[in-house]
Amino acid sequence: MKKLALVLFLCIQLPGWNAWAQESLDLEKAIQVGLDNNLQIKIAIQNVALREGDQKIGSGDLFMPTVDATYLRSFSTEDVEQKFINDPAPRQIDNAKTRNENFSVVGLYGFRPESLVIMKRLGQLTEISELESKVAVENTVAGISTAYYRLILELQRYQVLKETLRLSKARLDIAKAQYELGGAGKRDYLSAQVDYNGDSSLLLTQEQIIQNARVNLNELMAVPPDFEYIVKDTIVIGQPLLLEDLEDNAFLENKQLLINQRLKNVAFLQTKELQASRLPIINLNASYLNNTLNSDAGFLIQNQRQGFNYGGNITVNLFNGLTLNRRIQNAKVQQRIQDYSLEQYEIQLQSDIQRAYNTYQNNLRLLNIENKNYQVAKENSEIALERFRLGIASYLEFRDAQVNLLTAENRLITSIYQIKEQEIELLRLSGKIFFENSMEEFNPPSN
Repeated sequence: MKKLALVLFLCIQLPGWNAWAQESLDLEKAIQVGLDNNLQIKIAIQNVALREGDQKIGSGDLFMPTVDATYLRSFSTEDVEQKFINDPAPRQIDNAKTRNENFSVVGLYGFRPESLVIMKRLGQLTEISELESKVAVENTVAGISTAYYRLILELQRYQVLKETLRLSKARLDIAKAQYELGGAGKRDYLSAQVDYNGDSSLLLTQEQIIQNARVNLNELMAVPPDFEYIVKDTIVIGQPLLLEDLEDNAFLENKQLLINQRLKNVAFLQTKELQASRLPIINLNASYLNNTLNSDAGFLIQNQRQGFNYGGNITVNLFNGLTLNRRIQNAKVQQRIQDYSLEQYEIQLQSDIQRAYNTYQNNLRLLNIENKNYQVAKENSEIALERFRLGIASYLEFRDAQVNLLTAENRLITSIYQIKEQEIELLRLSGKIFFENSMEEFNPPSN
């Protein structure tokens, strides 16, 4: 199939905007502004940072020992009365002082067999957050692209209505001249006036539609609603997309599908994690102690100790009320649910691509028809205007040709926009929204 390229050039300054930041805006710049400012993307990037932090914290908790150092000094003053076996006479000591100084370093390390599985699960969750951030980016790019071309579409419709109003004005001038010269009745002149007023109303309504389309685009770019720029761009229908390539790319690159695949892995790892908790737990400990005790009462007036202690134990759970068994069974159920969810999304993805591709193909076929129809309607309108100017055609014949031209132009530019809209959707579904003009994958900016 030959490359189909229909270029509609547009260089129109949007009406009624203030001079906040007058500049030209193309699609690439609009996307860049949106990626820099969009808050959903910033939230998604922060979620990635949280997941990465959780993974690092989990690595430290699971594989690194804990070491605590303690330093203690205590003092006491007491009145002491003591009796000894070999000396029945009591011994009275007033204001006996005791001083204790203690320094210790204690290290603990416990290895749980499920720790290795937990780290894999945390890694999968981090990947899911990264993919979610890319989903946010892709949705932003698709939304900005669609809104950008929608604005161009509405501006093109504005030009169509403006040309229609020009023809209505020409018809009104002719009808007025004929009425004043007595060549036509007042009814034709009034009908021309009514049609001209109706076309003026449509033009004003279209200006409001353009303003709303501009606000929608600015919202996606996260800029003020009155951000002013000049749209200067083309709508290009490029080389036709192939269904087989789109489906192959989707099963490799669709980020939401990749998320579902990793959620399936997470459910599997959660089951393995619970099963591994049945294995023995190894705990190791070591400590260094330096203790000095001085006392004015008792047999021992000074005691100083220093040295190392170390040891370990192995713990095996023998029975916990079948709680672990129930948790493992629930994890297996969750694993089956995630398997079904993945299968369901694969079916949904294929269906979404097929529906969008059917619409895309139908609009491509309609484009050729609408283009031919527009050429015929344009020629017919020119003939009707000339016949009306010469007085050999009625105002109804001219108005009918004028309406047909307006309809044909609207259908043509709408068909072009719909093709572009489906292109964007197909690229998004296939995970190639960033590959339309570049083969380099986009990495979300770090904040």
